[in-house]
Formats: sequence, structure tokens, C-alpha cells
Amino acid sequence: MRNIKPIYIYIGGFIFALIIIVIISKTSNVKTNNMSVPPGAGIIDKAMPQDSIHKGLQNPLTQPPDKNNVMAGIKQHMDELKKTAEEHPRDTLKMREYADFLTAAHQNDQAVVYYNKILKVNPGRVDILSSLVFLYFSSNNLNEAELYLNKILAVDKNNVDAIYNLGVVSANKGDRAKAKQLWSKIINNYPSSSLAQKAKESIAQL
Repeated sequence: MRNIKPIYIYIGGFIFALIIIVIISKTSNVKTNNMSVPPGAGIIDKAMPQDSIHKGLQNPLTQPPDKNNVMAGIKQHMDELKKTAEEHPRDTLKMREYADFLTAAHQNDQAVVYYNKILKVNPGRVDILSSLVFLYFSSNNLNEAELYLNKILAVDKNNVDAIYNLGVVSANKGDRAKAKQLWSKIINNYPSSSLAQKAKESIAQL
């Protein structure tokens, strides 16, 4: 099963935090006189905006990032997200932002806590259930991943991503017959879906 690639899930909220985590891993090797710029990014000579995302981070053109100031900026942002989430426990948008940040920072146990707080407000959130699937699958907790995939299908029985991912979990648990059944269901019932071809390839890899 090593060739079967998991997991098609919602990850939009992770993007900013993932960028910051990448910065951490790179800062110790940054050369101040020869900074590389991501493709398509362009060099900006204006002051860094002081919004909720950039607050606490210095303009790299005036103060090149190092491990200390990047980490301080990230910690400050995380503390602000936590404070807002705890002060507004029914604000699922803020709760989601903090939970996603925790996930990107590999603080999975804490992320689970906050995702579940969102589910207490709205149990039918497929995006949150999918995030929990991702966390549990990533930690090889296949039983919990399966549990949350079934919760998604209880909300939306036609969720093709969840059907496919349930096949991935089944295959990784050694139940190839169930995996084939689930992937065949996609091929037969949802032939025009983006995962129909992937399901065929996955069956071929069994």
C-alpha cells in the first residue's frame, strides 16, 4: 500500500502558517546580501504592513530574518490567535484559524482540541471533520481517521473525497476488499468526478 497516496482534504486555512514554518527552516541559511525571492514574488521596498498576519515580523529588507525574530513573530501571532479563540468560543472562524495554525506548527494534540470545539458549535462541519481525518491519518491513527470519515459520510453520503479516503484507510488497515469496493463505487457511481481515475489507479495498485 505504500504507493497509494492519501488524502484529498480541505487545506486552505493552512497556507499562511505553512509559509511561516518554511521560513523557520530556512532562516539559519539566509545570506543578507543575496536573498532569493520566490518565483513571481517581486521585491517590495515599502514597509511591511502591520496587520494581524505581519505584526511582529520585521521588514526583511531592513532587518533580515533570523531564527530569533521569526520565531518571536510566530509566537506572538499564535498567542494572539489563542487569546481571540478563547475569548470568543463561538466564533468558529477565529477558532478555525488558530486550529489550522496549530496543525501547521505540528501541535496536533492541541489542534484536535480546537477542531472539536468547533464541532460542538456545528457538528456538521465537513471541513473540520476532514481536518481531523488528516491529523489522525498523519499520526497513523487509522481507527480515528475511519471514524471521522464515516461522520463525513453521515452528513454527506455523496462526498467522493471521503469515499476515496475511506478506501485509503481500509487499504492501509489491510482490508483490500473493502478498499476495492469503495473505489469501485466511485468509478461506477461518480464516473465524471475528479477522483474516478485515481480510484482506478488505486485499485490497480492493490
